[in-house]
Amino acid sequence: MVVERKMQPLPPPEHRRVFRFVTFLALILLAFSCWALVNSRINNAILIADANKTPLLAGDEDNRPHNNDGDHQTSIPASVPVNSDPTVSAVRMSGPMVRETPLAAAGGGEGSEGSCDAESAQLRVYMYDLPPEFHFGMLGWDGKTAWPDVRDARAVPHYPGGLNLQHSVAYWLTLDILSSTLPGNLSSSRPCVAVRVTNASLADVFFVPFFASLSYNRHSKLRGRERVSMNRVLQAELVKYLMRQEEWRRWGGKDHLVVPHHPNSMMQARKKLSPAMYVLSDFGRYPPDVANLKKDIIAPYKHVVRSLGDHDSPAFHQRPLLAYFQGAIHRKDGGKVRQKLYQLLKDERDVHFTYGSVRQNGIRRATKGMASSKFCLNIAGDTPSSNRLFDAIVSHCVPVIISDDIELPFEDVLDYSEFCVFVRASDAVRKGFLLRVLRDVTRDQWNAMSRRLKEVAHHFEYQYPSRPDDAVQMIWGAVARKMHSLKLQLHKSGRFHITHSES
Repeated sequence: MVVERKMQPLPPPEHRRVFRFVTFLALILLAFSCWALVNSRINNAILIADANKTPLLAGDEDNRPHNNDGDHQTSIPASVPVNSDPTVSAVRMSGPMVRETPLAAAGGGEGSEGSCDAESAQLRVYMYDLPPEFHFGMLGWDGKTAWPDVRDARAVPHYPGGLNLQHSVAYWLTLDILSSTLPGNLSSSRPCVAVRVTNASLADVFFVPFFASLSYNRHSKLRGRERVSMNRVLQAELVKYLMRQEEWRRWGGKDHLVVPHHPNSMMQARKKLSPAMYVLSDFGRYPPDVANLKKDIIAPYKHVVRSLGDHDSPAFHQRPLLAYFQGAIHRKDGGKVRQKLYQLLKDERDVHFTYGSVRQNGIRRATKGMASSKFCLNIAGDTPSSNRLFDAIVSHCVPVIISDDIELPFEDVLDYSEFCVFVRASDAVRKGFLLRVLRDVTRDQWNAMSRRLKEVAHHFEYQYPSRPDDAVQMIWGAVARKMHSLKLQLHKSGRFHITHSES
């Protein structure tokens, strides 16, 4: 018997087209998955082979300067390698990036007489070995070694000038901590407040050497075919890297030190890294749950005018101007007081109150103007603080602070009322009030404040090599004082760690 097979009817044409499309899509996805897996294996192999090299940062770059203070453009040398692929714009940070770099005299052993070691320093600092794109790479440093050779102060990478210098705090701290374990004269003459340790278990604080302010100034604008600014890329990679570190996870980052000194720096990362101790210029653009005086530090701006020596400082009778202000007048928010004061003071014969910037020898004119005035007005602008206060201090021009929300550097150890005049903004804009306050200051009172200015001015100097009680050492001292209370909190919070885990 022959059994007839019946042919199954073919599916309709539209069903066959859908089936072919789904099959084709599945093959494409399978091929892409295989490619991604192979590419990931290759990248991991490269990273392992290059464990002793710094990771690469790729992105489009040009030499256009970028300054967000709006007053000055400074040419900055290009330092970021160029990649022709516009989709590749990321920092690859293998984990962990912390390298145990051998340091001379790190343990304070033989031959380290007079040097700073972990036993004698107030603060033991562990510094993460971030890729150069996060720090000196922005200054044109080639990154062939783990860190620049800082033994010769004249040979270290230079920070851009002009208004960029205002927020260069991270640069000076990094140079200082790199030099803390150098043998020889440089280390022996350096104050022993903070010292670098390479054993994380010995550290009091973990320093993140990211030049966040320079990254904002240089990399916040899109360049070429970039889809995301390099500033955002660096912040994102930094957050991912820190979150992977055991040192961060142990206390949630509370014993970490980050320096977003520019008010606009680290906008995307500041909330995620907010448990850390920040070094800031003020709290004007921070909500209190992200930054506050309880956990963070206010550091001075780097002044841009020339410092006066004690013997170069004009006396009371050699300063013909009563008050001096030169800068942006039309500001937002709290800075509106500048406009009101301008209308009140612009016609006073012994008051210099004009618009000015660093263009057309603006810094030189400010240096001369402040040295010719008895009082220098420090008025709130877009933020509560500005470098004008610190320019006044090194010019021995008694600062008049008209900024109700300002926080001042090192105020726990410095009494600013000894060398500054404070005026509430609501009083300053009353007609005649400010002039009456300043003219009522006698010569003897002014001389007393001027003497105190000369005594404290060195606390606001950033320099390398660092010197006793300068701005760098004052910041490390402030960190050490914060760490005392922080460690008390951390130790108390860990009292029941064992019994809690068992229950």
